[in-house]
Amino acid sequence: MHNGDVLLHVEELKMHFPIMRGVIRRQVGAVKAVDGVTFDIGRGETFGLVGESGCGKSTTGRVILQLYRPTSGKVNFDGLELTEMKGEAVRRLRPRMQMIFQDPYASLNPRLTVGQLISEPLEIHLGMSSKQRTDRARELLELVGLNPKFDRRYPHEFSGGQRQRIGVARALALNPEFIICDEPISALDVSVQAQVVNLLEDLQEKLELTYLFIAHDLSMVRHISTRVAVMYLGKLMEMAAREVLYENPLHPYTQALLSAVPVPDPVVEAKRERIILEGDVPSPASPPPGCVFNTRCPLAEEICRQVIPEYRQVRPGHFVACHLVEA
Repeated sequence: MHNGDVLLHVEELKMHFPIMRGVIRRQVGAVKAVDGVTFDIGRGETFGLVGESGCGKSTTGRVILQLYRPTSGKVNFDGLELTEMKGEAVRRLRPRMQMIFQDPYASLNPRLTVGQLISEPLEIHLGMSSKQRTDRARELLELVGLNPKFDRRYPHEFSGGQRQRIGVARALALNPEFIICDEPISALDVSVQAQVVNLLEDLQEKLELTYLFIAHDLSMVRHISTRVAVMYLGKLMEMAAREVLYENPLHPYTQALLSAVPVPDPVVEAKRERIILEGDVPSPASPPPGCVFNTRCPLAEEICRQVIPEYRQVRPGHFVACHLVEA
């Protein structure tokens, strides 16, 4: 891990959702949404978490914020162990950690004006007066590049990109230190995506924010992250500094993901080898034995089907979970 000041430390985090059947609701299994994930995020860094839909990225974000209580594992935020905290203590920490949601259409209440949406947390957590709240909401709208006079309008009057800016303004209302960006751009138009990412980068510099940036689009993560972790079926497959991961991916899954990212040079693109993964992602309710990726891995050997690979450091700061990678 890096030597900087660690803001968030996640260790062996597991989130298993029970599967219930029958009249008496007997537990017959569990969906292993997150299955033993470990990483650190340094203060002021943007940590990218990448993977296909359904691999447990968003669940990881929600467990960190304690929106779900984890099955096991530790989440340490600035020296405080969140998994041991109850009700009121967690609520007091809420202002320091916020989330920007994936869908700018679903995450804003259509019955509230934009001003009310942004200032709601100010009333709940800080008990501000109505005038203070209005002023702060306008200030935040300006901060995310919207006209402060828009505070009387309703969400349906805005485009997707503008709504996502409103979501960002709401997340910033309580001056958080840490923001989980849960695929904040995947529902937006490509031309708008870059604007929102640039906005997030500007705000990070201005307000000294730390981000966990969740995405399935590798090219965007490369643009914004300092380090990137690749997740598959609830487990981390590989983690490294951004450039290292993109220049020299060691895990077959990371290689396949990167081979799917188009290269803007047609000459390179024509010669490049695409790694096409066969089959579908297995169900997290019954992950395959051994390495979870073995059913789709082009290089899988017998050991991969039987033994779970250890997630280990193969080079300084470069972690990988694969039997076939030499340390």
